[in-house]
Amino acid sequence: MNKSILIKKYSGEYQAFDLNKLINSLGRSGAGEDIIQEIAHKVQGQIVEGMTTKKIYQLAFNMLKAKSRVSASKYTLKKALMELGPTGFPFEKLVGKLLAHEGFSTQVGVLVQGNCVQHEIDVIAQKDNNHYMIECKYHSDQGRFCNVKIPLYINSRFLDVEKQWERQKGHESKLHKGGLYTNTRFTSDATQYGKCVGLLLTSWDYPRGDGLKDRIDRSGLHPLTALTTLTRGEKTKLLDKGIVLCKELHENPAFLEQIGIDKNRHQKILEDSEELCKSN
Repeated sequence: MNKSILIKKYSGEYQAFDLNKLINSLGRSGAGEDIIQEIAHKVQGQIVEGMTTKKIYQLAFNMLKAKSRVSASKYTLKKALMELGPTGFPFEKLVGKLLAHEGFSTQVGVLVQGNCVQHEIDVIAQKDNNHYMIECKYHSDQGRFCNVKIPLYINSRFLDVEKQWERQKGHESKLHKGGLYTNTRFTSDATQYGKCVGLLLTSWDYPRGDGLKDRIDRSGLHPLTALTTLTRGEKTKLLDKGIVLCKELHENPAFLEQIGIDKNRHQKILEDSEELCKSN
């Protein structure tokens, strides 16, 4: 295919279709190389001028799902994070679970007194002498980035909380840090500011090799919204019950019955949940 064929990104900008980018994105699904190559070239054969990246993703997803539900679930991780709404609380819980998996003791949704005012903190995480104040910025639209205004605001809140923490007994030797997690991406100004002031920044693919997609794959803590065996309505009901992860669903199968899912479907849902719990 001629590389000059232009496709439309989420941002509205146009770029030349790149087969290698599609192959790389399919690679994180865990599917075999033969399947990846087959799907990529089938998708390539269906692309026309001006096609959206959303449409290309949907084509690839449908083909992958026909081959392997679990691979399709891994491939759809970015979209699954977008579906954790409409509130940001499920995303906050996911971040708390990730940090807990990495050895931190965590609290989600905590009221903390700062030096000047009280703050509601999304996640507080502690391990050894590290004491972190983490704020979570959830977006339901892939085209929305976190610009520099958000880390500026988060850092000002952290500085107020830090002054109060430093006065507490036993905190003299602790390393206090503020952090910001988002399910989309940061602008270059946002990452530059974060580095300058020492904020812990984490997005879909930042820091490189240690962003959300990498940490979720390594830990096996996939959101239940990635499951292709659940409808959107069923996912919403489970989120409303405070269930966020496939792991939680697999460990508490009674929730499937509680939200009215027919028992005939339970096995496939639980099999996929168990498979997604396996870390890479």
